[in-house]
Amino acid sequence: MSELVTGDAVVLGLRPARLPSRGLAILLDLAVYVTGYVLISVGLTMATASLDLAAQAAVAVASFLLLLVGVPIAVETLSHGRSLGKLACGLRVVRDDGGPIRFRHALVRGSMGIVELILTFGSIACIASLVSARGRRLGDVFAGTLVVRERVPGARVMPVPPPPPWLAGRFTGLDLSAVPDGLWLAIRQYLTRMNQLDPQVGAAMAARLADDLVARTGAPPPAGVPAAAFLMAVVHERQTRDAARAFRPSAAGAGAGAGFAPAPAPAPMPGPMPGRMPVVAPVPYVAPAPVAPVAAPRAGGFAPPA
Repeated sequence: MSELVTGDAVVLGLRPARLPSRGLAILLDLAVYVTGYVLISVGLTMATASLDLAAQAAVAVASFLLLLVGVPIAVETLSHGRSLGKLACGLRVVRDDGGPIRFRHALVRGSMGIVELILTFGSIACIASLVSARGRRLGDVFAGTLVVRERVPGARVMPVPPPPPWLAGRFTGLDLSAVPDGLWLAIRQYLTRMNQLDPQVGAAMAARLADDLVARTGAPPPAGVPAAAFLMAVVHERQTRDAARAFRPSAAGAGAGAGFAPAPAPAPMPGPMPGRMPVVAPVPYVAPAPVAPVAAPRAGGFAPPA
């Protein structure tokens, strides 16, 4: 694996492609380009049959340079290092720092490829790739590029280190709803790889992440707590809340487990049979009760409003 260090002192692991996979990708590319060159050459020969030999030779040279040199350069530039053969083999051309290539990188690679791959039938490229520690040919050396493998097994997810015991449970009342997912991801990546960083750079990154977290939560960390320990404790608190939320029983599930049964629905009233008039039972007459006389109110000092 090729270890490249970025500007943030983060080790970038790249897997350089070796000679077998690179040779297969080049053969696939050459098969496509040569097939297109032959078909177009036949058409140009038939179209320029009325011209003299010098004009036909000029057209042949121009088509050769265009199809076998210009087209590969254009393909690598537009696809950012993924030609048809490299795409089939899971390869990609990148810069030495891991970034995507540009036109000048593809131009140098294509120009050197005429000598390495076409004129010498790939012998110089094979020797250079075998000698190089990262499998680079001369075009990669002069262009400052590297062919890497994109289809690699997924790396094992590293767990976040636990916080110090004296910080456990001190942030239960912290509001974490305003912290975005991008900041959580950055904090997790830092905590899982902080042992690989330079101590000074790691301390500066922890302080910057802690400041961003404090700005989102609105609560400053306790005095004397290191930034890395503060980040560990807050991430641990978030994981605890997520676990409690995921395994909390719902109200419906709790009611079903307690043996709760819904009340039976009332029985429907029997309706009249079809084809017959409904029978209405007579209602007996009840005499109204006598009304007692109402006594006249006594005179008092309070007069009701009109």
